[in-house]
Amino acid sequence: MAEIKVPELAESITEGTIAQWLKKKGEQVQKGEYVVELETDKVNVEIISDYDGVLTELLAEEGDTVKVGEAIAIVGEQGSAAGDQHSTEAGRETESPDEPAKHENGSVEGQNNENKAAADQSSNDVASERIIASPAARKLAREKGIDLSKVASQDPLGRVRKQDVESYSPGQKNNQKPAGEKTAAPKAAPAGKSDDDSRVERIKMSRRRQTIANRLVEVQQTAAMLTTFNEIDMTAVMELRKKWKDRFYEENDVRLGFMSFFTKAVVAALKKTPYLNAEIQGDEVVLKKFYDIGVAVAADEGLVVPVIRDADRKNFAEIENDINELAEKARTNKLSLKDLQGGSFTITNGGVFGSLLSTPIINGPQVGILGMHTIQLRPVAIDKERMENRPMMYIALSYDHRIVDGKEAVTFLKRIKELMEDPESLLLQG
Repeated sequence: MAEIKVPELAESITEGTIAQWLKKKGEQVQKGEYVVELETDKVNVEIISDYDGVLTELLAEEGDTVKVGEAIAIVGEQGSAAGDQHSTEAGRETESPDEPAKHENGSVEGQNNENKAAADQSSNDVASERIIASPAARKLAREKGIDLSKVASQDPLGRVRKQDVESYSPGQKNNQKPAGEKTAAPKAAPAGKSDDDSRVERIKMSRRRQTIANRLVEVQQTAAMLTTFNEIDMTAVMELRKKWKDRFYEENDVRLGFMSFFTKAVVAALKKTPYLNAEIQGDEVVLKKFYDIGVAVAADEGLVVPVIRDADRKNFAEIENDINELAEKARTNKLSLKDLQGGSFTITNGGVFGSLLSTPIINGPQVGILGMHTIQLRPVAIDKERMENRPMMYIALSYDHRIVDGKEAVTFLKRIKELMEDPESLLLQG
């Protein structure tokens, strides 16, 4: 017998949620084979078995929260499950049919009562299986010996949750109907104020979505966040891309996009305003001498920020390759913890969804984030007498005012604007 335990994931991750079991109880597993998918704060991780054998017991169910180092399954030796069953059957065959009559003091009647109780319990188990309940609720009910059909659900759709089981007591009196039992139709609500809960759907937030929510709120509560804006005439960049895109693709097998221009411009601007490439630790400011740029990617499970390592040392093609690879990993849920860790500054591009203007939230513990927006033709004054329609983009810098002053923020955006409106100068940034 051997235990499958939650492995060490990352320094900042101490627990996860069982997303789904890839193997079921009683199935054969091979060493190195994926057994369970674990959802963490950042990515989903598939845990392997370190042993060959039979998955004899699952110690946690889907939806349960488990900690690093905790045992979540038991692997027995090959054939142990079948062997146990065979031994049991053999024991029954050797038992004499007359043997129950030889028990003293009416033990036959006691055995019949035990069989009846077991049948009743089996009936209760079947009834419980018909109840709509979360895996965590079923596990807790089994541990406490509670019949789920008698548990009052607070969910409007009748789903029994873990907190319902925790609050259950056999003698309690409440106005809730047992789970699975239909309640009387409510009285008609006033016009415009319907109490019909069938018109809403309740969806449990994933662990990643909860983490995103908690961290964004934490940043807003702990950082003195402020946003400043500027705009860029994208004419020169668009003309440069149009001129070189075919040759760039032929030589590098990757398309030339806007993100590589902005990444190079951000690195150059950070070198000029180093306090935007920093973080606060206690009463110290940690200035980072590296440029690992996070790029926000919208995935189905929520926003993730994979990191382009050493962006200052990479050329346009290398940056475009990194962006494409990380975006593909995000879409297919293949990002590793290493892809997400670290990062000294973040870029987010709401423009791909049509956003004209926004105030991005800092990706803590970083102290700055650049927001790109959609390119829109707008009339621009060329001089006192001429106006032209130009492809313009608003950019926004959200920063932590505790260590970044307005002068630095404006200088940063101005530098971005200068480089993007003269993109050939980016080649001189190294």
